[in-house]
Parts: sequence; structure tokens; C-alpha cells
Amino acid sequence: MRADRLLQIMLLLQNNGKMTTRELAEALEVSDRTILRDMDALSAAGIPVISERGKTGGWKLIDRFRSSISGLTLDDLKSLFILPSGELLEQLGIRPGGPEIRRKLAASMPLAVRSSAQQYLEKIYIDTGTWKPSGGGHTETLRQAMAALWEDRQLRIRYQKAGGETTDRVLCPLGLVAKGSAWYLVAMHADDEYRSYRVSRIVRADILPETFVRPTHFDLAAWWKASKEQFAAGLPRLEVRVLADPSIVGRMTFTERFVEIGEIGGAEEGGRVTAVLFFQTEEEAVRYVLGFGGKMRIISPESLIPLVVQEAKAAIAQYAAVPPSGQ
Repeated sequence: MRADRLLQIMLLLQNNGKMTTRELAEALEVSDRTILRDMDALSAAGIPVISERGKTGGWKLIDRFRSSISGLTLDDLKSLFILPSGELLEQLGIRPGGPEIRRKLAASMPLAVRSSAQQYLEKIYIDTGTWKPSGGGHTETLRQAMAALWEDRQLRIRYQKAGGETTDRVLCPLGLVAKGSAWYLVAMHADDEYRSYRVSRIVRADILPETFVRPTHFDLAAWWKASKEQFAAGLPRLEVRVLADPSIVGRMTFTERFVEIGEIGGAEEGGRVTAVLFFQTEEEAVRYVLGFGGKMRIISPESLIPLVVQEAKAAIAQYAAVPPSGQ
């Protein structure tokens, strides 16, 4: 990406003092013309890069600026080497060339910090994808949302709610947030209310010709954090105490997405252990307990026990009606 290349040019000039257009082009594996355009871009951005003519000439940063970027700490440089998810970049239409760019960046660093920073590239890899390949059917919707974002254009969407019903809405898109492997579109409504929409549930998205004025003080990261905390605080929390066979304790946290293990105590009757679990709904609790068959029993609340019995009887009745194989 061009931003990475511009940063690398500044670091090359910082560490080498002065470099010609040809030297920069060879170091970055681009053309001389690309370097000249990059220098124009740096100057336009207020970076004090100057050109000296003659046999010993070349590009250099003025001393005042060189001393300011030398203030980058090792932690600053390490943060550059923790690569974002390549899958997320591809979904945004950005070529994930991070490893190659950062290897070139490492070559321009002082030896004292190069090896330490590069370890983050070699030893940390962020994968936000799921174990199973995703269909990627919402890529076009994501691109439409991005286009509307960059141009501050209104977006008309058809959105499918969790229950299956759809609704048409006109939004002012303010940002995209990647949480895990899912994308969310954060947008403003006509009444200045902010909401988020899961991109995979947007059935259709059309960019409208109308533009809007982005709120001056809107902070995407701060809003998302506050929204997430508010959502979590509003979730129901059902405490369930159970007796569990010791053989299943190691699997209890890997079988249900919405269970929270509060406490696992010592052995009780028959060698079983007590555990305190938290769920959002009774249905989730019943499904979770039944998943362990006879190896888990509810202690409280007792109101859940008839629901477990009812579901177990329904399952038995369903399979009892199936004739044995071969008959």
C-alpha cells in the first residue's frame, strides 16, 4: 500500500541521511517516477523532504524533522509488525502485502531494534476467519458500504432481522467494524440515532445520490466500545447450578457458545463436581444440559428440571417411533 511505502521512504531517509531517486526506487522495487510522485505526496502532507542537486545530491529530511521521527520507540515499531488479518483486508479489496512490506521496512531499521521488531512478524499471526470456509456472499455489499463511506453518500439497504423479516432503511454510513470474522456497518439515521448492522444480513445495498455531513465529533472506536458494553450489560443472565461427572469438566467450555462458566467446585455426592453456569435463556440452559446426557444434573433452579424432562421425553418419543434397522 502507498501509505506503507511513504512511511518506509521516511525511515530510509532517517537512517541513511540522504538517498537518490534511483537508490530509493531500487530499495522499494518501484520506478523512479513512482518515487517522484511519492515525494510530491510527502511534501503535500507537510513532511519537510528536500532535494539537493549535484553529484552528492539526493533526497533528505531536514534535521529538525529527522530528530522527531527518531523518537519512535521499540514498542512503536513492534506495533507496525503485528499484521492485520489478511482475510479482512481482502474483503475490503486491499491486497494483503503486509509481510513483504514489513520485511523491506525492517531492512531500513537500525540493527539495535530490527531483530526485536521482526520477531513480531515471524511469531504472531492473526487469523479472524472461521474453521470452515465462508461463502463470502456479502463481499459486494461490503464494497457498496465502503464506497458510500468514502463519498459520504446515503445508503438504502434491505436488512434481514434475526427473526427472518426484512425492512428497508436509508442510512448515513459512518464506519465499518470487524468483530471476529463478521463485519458491522455503523450508521446514522435521519433522527441522528446511531446503530450498527451486521453486513451479512444486508440483503441489498444501493448508494443514493444524496450526501450527508459526517458528525464532527463522532469517534467510531469509542462508540463501538460503548455500544458493545451497553449490549452486554442488557443481556439476561440465568444462573444454573449443576452436578457434573469429572469426565466432562474439560469439555464444558467447548460445547456451547453462550455458556459462561462461573465456578467449578470440589467433589460432591458420587464423586461428581459442582459447577455454576450462566446462560442468557432457559432454552440455552436446557439444550446445554441435555447435551451431556446422564453426566450432568441440574441442582437449581428447580424450574428447569421439568423442561429438561419434557425435552428428553420428546427426543425419546421421536426415536422410539423409528423401527430398528433391518425390520
